[in-house]
Amino acid sequence: MHPNPITEAPSSTFDVLRAREDFPAIHQEVHGKPLVYLDSAATSLKPRAVIDAVVEVYAKDCANIHRAVHLLSQRATFRYEEARKKVQAFLNAEKKSEIIFTRGTTEAINLVAQSFGESALREGDEVLVTELEHHSNIVPWQMLCQRTGAKLVVVPMTDRGEVLRESFEEKLSDRTKIVALTHVSNALGTVLPVPELIALAHERGAVVLLDGAQAVSHVEVDVRALDCDFYAFSGHKLYGPTGIGVLYGKERLLEGMPPYQGGGDMIRSVTFEETIYNDLPYKFEAGTPNIAGAIGLGAAVDYYCSFDRESVHAHESQVLRYATDALESLPGVRLIGTAPGKVATLSFLMDAAHPHDIGTIVDAEGVAIRTGHHCAQPVMEHFGIAATARASLGMYNTTDDIDALVRALEKVRELFG
Repeated sequence: MHPNPITEAPSSTFDVLRAREDFPAIHQEVHGKPLVYLDSAATSLKPRAVIDAVVEVYAKDCANIHRAVHLLSQRATFRYEEARKKVQAFLNAEKKSEIIFTRGTTEAINLVAQSFGESALREGDEVLVTELEHHSNIVPWQMLCQRTGAKLVVVPMTDRGEVLRESFEEKLSDRTKIVALTHVSNALGTVLPVPELIALAHERGAVVLLDGAQAVSHVEVDVRALDCDFYAFSGHKLYGPTGIGVLYGKERLLEGMPPYQGGGDMIRSVTFEETIYNDLPYKFEAGTPNIAGAIGLGAAVDYYCSFDRESVHAHESQVLRYATDALESLPGVRLIGTAPGKVATLSFLMDAAHPHDIGTIVDAEGVAIRTGHHCAQPVMEHFGIAATARASLGMYNTTDDIDALVRALEKVRELFG
C-alpha cells in the first residue's frame, strides 16, 4: 500500500448512506422523480468538499500562480503545488516533478504522442493498442503514425471483452516502440492484466502508456509497482472538477521530451535568438493553468482517500454483482462485456428497444444512464452493434439505485413489447 496523502487514518468500513450526504447533486428530483445517477463513467458527481474548494479559490485566492509576490498569488501557488503533491502520493510517483497537470486524459495522451512519440518513432516502427480503447487512446496514435510512417497494430479482444496475454504477445514485435493500453475499459468495465502486459512490452524495449481514466476511482493505482512509463487520468472521473487531468511520466523520459506547447511559465528565459525551457514539470504546463481545477482535484484526492479504498471497491463490486444478476434476470436483456473481474460498468441491449429509446424512457423515470458508442466505436464494431445502454457506478450508488433502474427498464419493455 503506497502512502496516503491524508493525515487522518481512514475508516476501515464504508458507510454509503453517509457518503451520499456529501454529494449535493444526488438530492434532487428530475422529471418529478428522485434522481438515480448511473453515469459515473462519463463523469462522477462532486462532493461538497470539492465544490467548496473550487469556490474558495475564486472567492479568496483568485490570483495567477508562479508569477507574483503578493499574498493571493502566494496562497494560490501553494495550494496548486500542494495538489500536485497529493496526486504524487495518490499514484505513488517517485517525484513531484513527474506529475504534470493537463486538461484531462485526452490532452495527456496527446502530449505523449506529440512530444515523446514524434521523437521516438520512425518509419516502420509500430504502436500497439487494443480493440478495447477509447477514441482518445486511438486517434492520437493514428495521427502520429500518419506523420511518422509508423504502423498502428491492434490486439483483438475476446467476445467476453478480455485481452488475452497470448494475443498481446503475438502482436508484440521488435518494431513495437509504444504500447498504449486502457487500464479499465470505459465501454465494458474490463480490467486489463496490465502488470504482465507492461512486463512483456518492456522485454521488447517498448514504452508503455496507461489510460487510467476509468481506473483511478475503482482500482488501486501504484505507478511504481506497475512500472508503467506514463499514466494518464482525468479529475472528473475521480469526483473532481472537469477540465483538469494528470500525466504521470518517468522523469528520465520527461527530461528528454521536447515541450508540447510554448508560452508563459514553461520557460526560464526568452530572447529572439533562443528560448531556454523550464524544469519539470513546468516545461509541459504552458500558460495560465486550471488553478481552481487542480486545487479541486487535490480536494477530490483528499476526499476519496479519507475512506478505506478497499472497502469502497468492495462496496462497488457488491452493487455491480447485484446489478449483473438483476439485468440478467430481465427477459430480452443482453449484457455486452462479461469479462471476469470487471468493475463499475454494465453495458447492455434490450431486444425491444434501441439504446437511445432506453435512455430516454429511463430518464423520464429519474434514472440517468449513458447511451451510444461511448467513444469506443471499435468495441461496438466487434460486437456488430452501433450502441449500447450503459449503467456505471460510483461510490455513492446502492442496490436501491439498481432496483430503480430495473423498474425503469420494465417500463421500456411495457412500451415496446
